[in-house]
Amino acid sequence: MTDVRDRPNVAAPPRRKTEKFPALGTPIIPKNSIAGQALIAVIAIMTFLASLTTGAVVLVLGSATEWQSEVSREMTIQVRPISGRDIEADVKQAADIARGAPAIADVRPYSKEESTRLLEPWLGSGLGLEDLPIPRLIVVRIASGETPDLQALRSALAAQVSSASLDDHRGWIDRMRAMANTAIAGGLGILALVLAATVLSVTFATRGAMAANGPIVGVLHFIGAKNAFIAGQFRRHFLVLGLKGGLIGGGVAVVLFALAGMIGNWFLATAAGDQVAALFGTFSIGIGGYAAVLGQIVLIAIVTAETSRQVVNHTLDMVD
Repeated sequence: MTDVRDRPNVAAPPRRKTEKFPALGTPIIPKNSIAGQALIAVIAIMTFLASLTTGAVVLVLGSATEWQSEVSREMTIQVRPISGRDIEADVKQAADIARGAPAIADVRPYSKEESTRLLEPWLGSGLGLEDLPIPRLIVVRIASGETPDLQALRSALAAQVSSASLDDHRGWIDRMRAMANTAIAGGLGILALVLAATVLSVTFATRGAMAANGPIVGVLHFIGAKNAFIAGQFRRHFLVLGLKGGLIGGGVAVVLFALAGMIGNWFLATAAGDQVAALFGTFSIGIGGYAAVLGQIVLIAIVTAETSRQVVNHTLDMVD
């Protein structure tokens, strides 16, 4: 029997030490640098201005569309007083002609007192206007979805009531349409300026970040890191900055529009509130306006990221 002491001394295999992989390194660009915080503030301001512009354009466009819809459904017959003619009979005859025309839903003649009150905002109250040749108005409302024969109506009025004239408010509608188009063009111009200012700000910030982290970029470039990898790091960093700034600026604008809508609803029954509602509706940009603000936040973030990537690629290509 072999003694235990005669057995060869076989050493136990050494234990493998648990390998500790190095922790992920820090990003190329520090996350909370002073330059990054400043860029967030600039993007927030730009997004806020862009959101205000978009909201204003939405309000003007909505109000102009509502005005055009209301005005296009109404016409006005003006009956001028003429010496030797009974204006009351002329008003009644003109109203009867309008009622007999096709595609007319309602006809409402204004009385002499109502016509006089229309002049009070310009001439004031308490004036003796009885002796003035104040014309009488007849409001003609067009049936929904119908198109009246305006030429035939004008011809009938001219043949039977020589002192009557028809106004279909076409000139007023054209002016409102021109105003709305001007507001849209101005808003698009301001948005283009905001995007240009954002691109310039991101360009300078990217170049500053590359200059501040030049040694790191140089080492990565020396050990074989591709330009796309380095540019991707910058793009990811500036995308986060763009989203932060856009959410801050856009969020403040959304809160401001929501408060304006609430205040407008509170004062809706007052005289001032009615005037504001007549100009801007309910002062609410609606779901479409809020969606446009959200789209601007995403757009500015994408523009920020892509501008950074383009600058980095261009700079590295020049080094190569």
